[in-house]
Amino acid sequence: MYKRSEYLTIKSRLEEPRKFIQVVMGPRQVGKSTVVKQVLQDLDVPYQLFSADNVPASNTGWVSNCWAAVRSLKESKGLESIILVIDEIQKVTNWSEVVKKEWDDDTFYDRNIKLLLLGSSRVLLEKGLSESLGGRFEEIRMTHWSYPEMRDCFGFTLDQYIYYGGYPGAAELVSDPDRWEQYIQSAIIDATINKDILMNTPISKPALLRQTFELGASYSGKLLSLNKMLGSLQDAGNTVTLAGYINLLSESGMLCGLQKYSIDTARRRASIPKLQVYNNALKMVYNPHTFEQAIMDRKEWGSIFESGIGAWIVTQAFVHRLEVFYWRDHSHEVDFILRKKGAVVAIEVKSDAEKNTEGLDVFKRLYHPNHAFIVGDGGIRAEDFLTTDIRKLFN
Repeated sequence: MYKRSEYLTIKSRLEEPRKFIQVVMGPRQVGKSTVVKQVLQDLDVPYQLFSADNVPASNTGWVSNCWAAVRSLKESKGLESIILVIDEIQKVTNWSEVVKKEWDDDTFYDRNIKLLLLGSSRVLLEKGLSESLGGRFEEIRMTHWSYPEMRDCFGFTLDQYIYYGGYPGAAELVSDPDRWEQYIQSAIIDATINKDILMNTPISKPALLRQTFELGASYSGKLLSLNKMLGSLQDAGNTVTLAGYINLLSESGMLCGLQKYSIDTARRRASIPKLQVYNNALKMVYNPHTFEQAIMDRKEWGSIFESGIGAWIVTQAFVHRLEVFYWRDHSHEVDFILRKKGAVVAIEVKSDAEKNTEGLDVFKRLYHPNHAFIVGDGGIRAEDFLTTDIRKLFN
């Protein structure tokens, strides 16, 4: 079975002496549970795995019950150590307070029980971690599959990866467009919105949240003002509501709104957002073109290509904690600006020879980035860019 790079990270962390809670977080259907099971099967350490997926949110005693079962097993069998794994932990109300209590209790009594938590709702996980578990945990961030992973595991070509995205569960369905679309809709979009967002966050207008995602995903790779979005939505609220919904969708690994790069923070926050999906499958499920039709339509493929490159950039930014912006000044524009601790990288995505790249030259004169380059026609090949460790761009 294919093993993602996070396998080695998780395995090495669990082999270390007990010190931190390990938290694996990332969007739905990217293989978090699978890679953890691979690690547990290869470790010579007893473990117990529990899932909160179907546990009532109000059952706050469930986490303590899991802990009690593991402690009992460890004591009855005289085990030196044991690993407790809890999946979808964020679905239990006040989970972080209970975890803090039980973890500290084990620490006080020198119980060698290592803890691994998994979750798909980043906002709920990070809220609980910051409120109750400061200094007790380490994050292991997972995201959608990269082009090399989809190529090596499923034989995807570059064009297939750009169009179908990086969901492993959908890879074997691409020959049947209807099945592929149904999987993306039910297993990804519906599950994330209904289970990860609506069940855990007070939403005044659920229909508007869904419409915001659908419109934003279809416009992925393009600038769209919140006021224009309001004019296109049936159950419109206000721009603050839309901005909040986009933030929730971003924290769930679905759709983000990139801000304009500016030295002035206030001006940056007031900018028109550039909408970007985290996986191009989320855009293509709303696109009327089949894979074959999209390849033949030069203009349409250019839009799909830019969104696909952008999806990889924002997922890598999540994993490696980078900031992502776009830049625009009158008629000049740069598709993506990456920033890390003051270092800046400018990236222009060019899918055909007709696209104007003067914006990159203007940005270089104004801001003097550490690196500035084109991905695509006339620049770095997309295959090479998508196999690069994005952190090396800052060297």
